Amino acid sequence: MIPVSMSWSGGKDSAMALWELIKSDEYQVVRLHTTFGEETRRVGMHGIPEELIEKQAESIGLPLDKLYYPASGDNTAYEKTINVYLNELEDAGIKHIGYGDILLEDLRDYREEKLAQRGFLGVFPLWKKDTRELIEGFFSNGFETKICAADSDLISKKWIGNSISNEFLNDLNARVDPCGENGEFHSYCYAGPIFQSPIEVLVGEITQKSYDIVLDNGEKGKKHFWFADIKKA
Repeated sequence: MIPVSMSWSGGKDSAMALWELIKSDEYQVVRLHTTFGEETRRVGMHGIPEELIEKQAESIGLPLDKLYYPASGDNTAYEKTINVYLNELEDAGIKHIGYGDILLEDLRDYREEKLAQRGFLGVFPLWKKDTRELIEGFFSNGFETKICAADSDLISKKWIGNSISNEFLNDLNARVDPCGENGEFHSYCYAGPIFQSPIEVLVGEITQKSYDIVLDNGEKGKKHFWFADIKKA
């Protein structure tokens, strides 16, 4: 079987992709890797603390490689960190990286281009699957996940820190993908068939943060996000 290192954010898409690879006859996931902000020790826009990712890996039963990169205005620091990690994987005979991407062509193209420069290949077990069917399958397989961050222009504060449910999905407007594939919301998966036991978590303060963005017309704008302080129980 082909050995794979899984790019692990801790959210539902990573969990679903890992589940598909675990069931595969072609691939064997041998480790997880997660990138953390060097200063925050948290996962990007998910905002999940390092210790909760460690808890997931422990319950899954796979080694976790933790990659830290400093804050920067572009992807340079991130790419440098990943390149160093690819050296380690290459030395271990691992040339495939698993991802939970579903629909975003530009993101997949970016990943594959960078991997190809190093002779690596991406594995995308969820690619082009119907996102409503995916999230329904997520429920039916016994996965559970809490919403840890969400676009406050699209999603009500009342859902932040709560588990994704049919009620949540039915409350979404047509602009929001059922899996949040366009970054509308992010989650932390705490139970499901990939785990030996559920992870006990607490939800603390919910805050709102704003980010500078460039709009489609080239003008500067703001993006507002809710964040739930999810922590170990």
